[in-house]
Amino acid sequence: MRMLRMVVVIVVLALVAVGLIWWFFLRTRPGTVKDEALLAGRTAESLAGADEDFFRDMDNGISRNPEAVRAALEPFMPQISTQEAMQRFVRGRNNWNVWSGGNDRLWDGLNGISFGTLDLLKTVSSHPSMKKYGRRNRWQYLGLVNEPCFQAPKKGRADRYGLWLDERKPGCGPDPFENEAKYPGVKIGARGKNLPVGSYYGYASGVLGLRLFPNPEFDEEAQKKWDPERYYTDPSYYNDKNLKKPYRVGMSCGFCHISHNPTKPPANPEEPEYVNLSSNPGAQYFWVDRIFVWNTDEKNFAYQLFHTSKPGALDTSFVSSDQINNPRTMNAIYNFPARMEMARRWHEDSLCCEELGNKQFNDYPYIKENSALRAFYDPKTKKSWTPRVLKDGSDSVGALGALNRVYINIGLFSEEWLLHFLPLLGGPKITPIRIADAEKNSSYWKATEEQTPDVALFFLASAKPDLLKDAPNGPAYMDASQVTRGKVVFAERCARCHSSLLPEKAYTEHFKSECNGEKYLECWEKYWKWTKTAEFRQAMVQRAFQPDFDTEKNAFTTDVRIPVTLLETNACSPLATNALDGDIWSDFASQSYKQLPSVGKVRMQHPVTGAISEYEMPAGGRGYTRPPSLVSVWSTAPFFVNNTLGKFYWRGDVPARMASFDDSIRKLLWPERREGGEQVLTMSGLSHPGLIERLPEKAYLLTEPGYLPGFVQWLPKSTIAQRALPNVMRDGRIQLGPFPKGTPVSLISNVNLQELGGVLKFGIGLQRYLEAVNPDDSDEVTARKFAPLVPNLIEISKCRDYIVNKGHYFGTQYLPASEGEPGLSDADKLALIEYLKTL
Repeated sequence: MRMLRMVVVIVVLALVAVGLIWWFFLRTRPGTVKDEALLAGRTAESLAGADEDFFRDMDNGISRNPEAVRAALEPFMPQISTQEAMQRFVRGRNNWNVWSGGNDRLWDGLNGISFGTLDLLKTVSSHPSMKKYGRRNRWQYLGLVNEPCFQAPKKGRADRYGLWLDERKPGCGPDPFENEAKYPGVKIGARGKNLPVGSYYGYASGVLGLRLFPNPEFDEEAQKKWDPERYYTDPSYYNDKNLKKPYRVGMSCGFCHISHNPTKPPANPEEPEYVNLSSNPGAQYFWVDRIFVWNTDEKNFAYQLFHTSKPGALDTSFVSSDQINNPRTMNAIYNFPARMEMARRWHEDSLCCEELGNKQFNDYPYIKENSALRAFYDPKTKKSWTPRVLKDGSDSVGALGALNRVYINIGLFSEEWLLHFLPLLGGPKITPIRIADAEKNSSYWKATEEQTPDVALFFLASAKPDLLKDAPNGPAYMDASQVTRGKVVFAERCARCHSSLLPEKAYTEHFKSECNGEKYLECWEKYWKWTKTAEFRQAMVQRAFQPDFDTEKNAFTTDVRIPVTLLETNACSPLATNALDGDIWSDFASQSYKQLPSVGKVRMQHPVTGAISEYEMPAGGRGYTRPPSLVSVWSTAPFFVNNTLGKFYWRGDVPARMASFDDSIRKLLWPERREGGEQVLTMSGLSHPGLIERLPEKAYLLTEPGYLPGFVQWLPKSTIAQRALPNVMRDGRIQLGPFPKGTPVSLISNVNLQELGGVLKFGIGLQRYLEAVNPDDSDEVTARKFAPLVPNLIEISKCRDYIVNKGHYFGTQYLPASEGEPGLSDADKLALIEYLKTL
C-alpha cells in the first residue's frame, strides 16, 4: 500500500512540476500576444462608443434634461455645447452599463480554470432543474438586477441553441446595442461561419451588466456535440473542460454598480423599471458566493471561500489573486465633482517610468486648455491628483488610469493579463501587466481608453446623492430636532476624515508636496494631532454651518490614507499587494504610493488560542485605508470595508435600508453590540464580540475529473488510486480534505505560495494528515488531527488577521486613552445618527 501511495504522490508531484515548468519556461511570453479584436483586423476606431440614450430613465432621469447635463459639465469643460455634453454623457453611461471590451473570453475560460465552479451562462439561466434561482427570484437570491422588458422563458429558446435565457417581452422596442450593422462584432473563429457575428456589445442576457456573445470556439463539431438539456442536468456532460458552449458571457462595469435607486425603489424588486435604477450606488445586494458558485455545495471549500463575502462585497483580486481573502464593498460613486475637488487640493502623487503611460485628461484635444480637468496632471513635474476610490488608496495615477485598470481587472485583454499570474492562485511569481503592451497589442484597450473620459464626464454629471428626505416616507424616519446637535458632534469628531470641506488651514498647512511618499506618515500625524485641538474643532463647527456644507459640494470623505494602526480594523485589506512595485498593477499605482512608509505594528489574535501577537506592517504602499464617503450613508448599510457590520435585508426598499442602517450604525457606535463568538481585545484594554469566518462544516477542495489534463483524467476513478489514497480519490473525483468544521476560511486561503519552504513543509504535513484522517471521523477528531498544521499555516499566511468586524472606535469608550478623546454620550451618539440620515 505504501508503494501505491508513492506512485500517486509521484504522479501529483509530476503534475506540479509540469505546471511550474510551463509557468517559467513554456508559457507564452508576456508582451507578445494580440487580443481577438486586433487578430481580426479591428482597430479601436471601429469599436466606437454607442450614442443611443437608451437608459434615459435611469439615474433620476437626468438625461431627459439636456440643459441640466450641460450645466453639470460646464465647470469642467467651459463653453461645452448642450449637444456635445449629451453625446459624451450618453457614451459614458453606455460604456459603463454595456461595454465589456472582449472580456467574455475571460469569463468563459474561468469555467474551466475554476473546475466548473463558475459558469455565468448558468447564472443567467432559468432552467427548471435550477431550483434555487431564476428570473423569478434573481434579486432575492442572487442580488442581481433583472433587466426591464424581459420575462422568464417557458422553454429552451430556439434562437439561443436551446438555452433557458430570458426573452424580450412583446411590445418592447429593440435593444439598440444589439444592432450588428451599426456595431459589428469581432469576426473570429466560428463567428461569421456557423455562428452570427453579432454586435460588439453582444446580446442582452436579461441581467443588467451581463451580455451574451457568440462563442468563437463553437464550431461545427462543437455544435454537433451540444445538448442544452444535458448542459443543465447531466454532470458527466457539463463537467468537461472541453465542452464548447454557444455563448460566452461578457461583463460590464455596471454589473457591480447598477442597483435599485434608494429613493425610487421598485414595487416588485424582481421586476424593476429603468426609472427605479441607478448606475452608481454599487451592487449592494450582490451575493458573490451564489453568483460565482452556480451549484452551491457547502462542502465545497470554494463556495465557503466566496461565502465569506457578505452581500455587496467581493474580493476584486480573486482572479489575479494576491493570496489574501479580501472581500470589499462595491463602491458607491456619489458627489464625484466634490471628490475631484478634494483630490486637486490635497492628493498629489508623483509618477515615474511605466506609470507615465496612463492616459490623462490632457491627452484629449477636445478637453481644451481652459478646462479644469487639465489641472489634474502636470506634464512638467509629472504630478497627478487622483480621487481615491479603491479601499487601499492605491489608485494614484489619475482618474482615467484608475478607470482603465478596472476594465482589465474584469477581463479586458485577458490574452495578456492571464500571462502574469496563475489565475485564482496568484503565485509563484507575479509580474506587472504593461500599459505599453496593451497599447501595442489590444484594440479593445485602445477603444476603452478613448471612451473613459466620457465615463468620467458621465459621473461628474450624474453622481448625485440619494437623500432620505426624498425617499418614500423618508421623513418619517428622521428627527429634525436632533440634527443641529448631531452636526456639531459630526464636525468635532467625524469631519476630519469624513468631510471634503475643512477649515482653510487644512489645505494651506497640511499634506503639501513634501508629504508625497516617504514623509506621508509624518504629515498625517501632524494633521491628526491638529484635529484634536480646540482650534480645529471650533473652526470645523463654523465650517459645518456654512450654507454649502450639506450639499453636493461636500464628498463627505477626505480620501486620505489612514494608518490601520489607528483604525484597528482588519489588516487584510491594507495588506493587499497587487499595486506594489513589480506586482500586477504596478503601472497603475504611483511612485508616491510605492514609497509610503510602514505604519508600524498591528495587533493580531491567534484564531485558536486568542493569544495576542504583534506584526510589523511592511512599507511600500501597504497599511493604509481611505475613509468611505458618508453620502447617502442611510442607504448603504451594512458597514465596514467588508460589509460585516450590521444586518442585511434583501428587499432594498426604504424600510429594509433603514432597518439595516439602524442596526449597523448602533453596532458601529456601541461596539459591545457587535456579533461573533470571539472576544476582540482592543488597544484600549476593553474587549467586545468579534467574528471570524469559520467553516460551518467539513469542507473539501473538489475537482471533477473532466477538468484535469486528459492524460490523468483516469486517476480519480482508478481502483489503484482509490486504494492508495481513499481519503482523496472519492466518488470519482478528487476531494482534498476534509478541512475541519470551525477552521478559519482565511487560514487556508491566505497561504503565501511564494514562501516555498513553508509551503513544502505544509505539504508534507498535509500528506500525513490526509493519511491519518477519515471522512467519517467526528468533528472533534478531525480538528484534533488537523491541529498540528495550524502553526505552519499561520506562519506562511500573507495575512494573519482573522477577525473581520473590529475597529473604528472613534467616539466610543474603546478608543485608546492615548488619543485623549472620551467616548460620546449616548445622547450625542443618537443626535449624530439623526444628522447622518440627512446626508
